[in-house]
Amino acid sequence: MKSLSDRGFEAMGFGLVEGTAYNLKITSNLDDVQGVHTITIYMRPSLLKPFTERLIGLRPRRVIFNPGAESPETYPKWEAAGVEVVEACTLVMLATGTY
Repeated sequence: MKSLSDRGFEAMGFGLVEGTAYNLKITSNLDDVQGVHTITIYMRPSLLKPFTERLIGLRPRRVIFNPGAESPETYPKWEAAGVEVVEACTLVMLATGTY
């Protein structure tokens, strides 16, 4: 979140507990989240599973599965919703200008 924010991207976190990190909001409620371009996932697949449909419902253009978070069994769901699926490291993408 910090690296995204430091590079001018609007960033917020989603987790099981609400709070802040690096002065950025972490929410546990996706009901009011709108206008999402990219979701970057660091959550292991077993924890992500209950949230997959809700995240897809945000209608992002892209989802990035970072190393250790890959979830190939869910990719068809994302793709069927018109979401580009990327397996990559967000930090490397930011550092190389490919984000």
